[in-house]
Amino acid sequence: MKESTTTSLPMPLATRPKPKIKRWESPIAGYLFISPWLIGFLGLTLYPIVQSLYYSFTDFSLLEEPNWVGFKNYNQILTSDDRFIQAVKVTFLYVVASTPIKLIAALFVAILLAKSIKGMSAYRTAIYFPSLIGGSIAVSILWKNIFGKEGFINNILAMFGIEGTGWVTNPDTALWTLILLVGWQFGSAMVIFLAGLKQIPIDLYEASSVDGAGKMRQFFNITLPMLSPTLYFNTVMGIIGAFQMFTPAMIITNGGPANSTYIYSLYLYERAFSRLQMGYASGLAWIMLLIIVASTALIFLTSKYWVFYENEGGKSR
Repeated sequence: MKESTTTSLPMPLATRPKPKIKRWESPIAGYLFISPWLIGFLGLTLYPIVQSLYYSFTDFSLLEEPNWVGFKNYNQILTSDDRFIQAVKVTFLYVVASTPIKLIAALFVAILLAKSIKGMSAYRTAIYFPSLIGGSIAVSILWKNIFGKEGFINNILAMFGIEGTGWVTNPDTALWTLILLVGWQFGSAMVIFLAGLKQIPIDLYEASSVDGAGKMRQFFNITLPMLSPTLYFNTVMGIIGAFQMFTPAMIITNGGPANSTYIYSLYLYERAFSRLQMGYASGLAWIMLLIIVASTALIFLTSKYWVFYENEGGKSR
């Protein structure tokens, strides 16, 4: 007598027990972890941005309630504000001059520090250190003294019989002292360049050496193209940072002499906290935001001609 066999049918989906969600699989845990950043972003970033946009259409003065004035602030800024035009000119000159100097210095030092030498980590730390304190008030005061009439630079020139000028009090040289200060603070860009240099295959240099390529040819045909995405990133970040520079101009020159260092952020600060014209200053801030966005967009649109990425096929665009 054969035993009867029974086949177990699959349990209907409706009657299957629902899988239990583990304790840390709940999305609530994720929101709890990001809540410190989220609260800070909403309260300290997003809300002030929206509030400043509203104030830019008012005559808010910190002492009185804001009254809606529409595009009056923007119209006055763009049509009848001579100090705005001066600030824009000085700022663009500063950005155009300081950004390449900073990038060239950062790339040059990064190439030197990319070599395998004993104690190189100490050299990298020492060179990066100025970028940590470069934006401080103490360094600005020190820089002012170095380039003053009786400062260190003029003392060195006097040893060679050269009479120096007051570098921070001369309208022809004051802005360049600020540009040199930014060029001295190349540590962040240098670290990023150094990371990019480490990603370049050494085989490319060995193959080019076999073909007879020298150091200069290797730099322009291998290093720069392979480093172009890093250069693109550093350029964008450098331009944004240059537009926002404030402390050195405030401490070293305070916009002088003869408004030669009267940069945009200094003018915005004056309107906001010296004249208490917060509505007008908010309009200036939003115009600056649009200028930065336009400058960044220009770099992005031109990047296809000089930035190269290795795609899946091994070719670069």
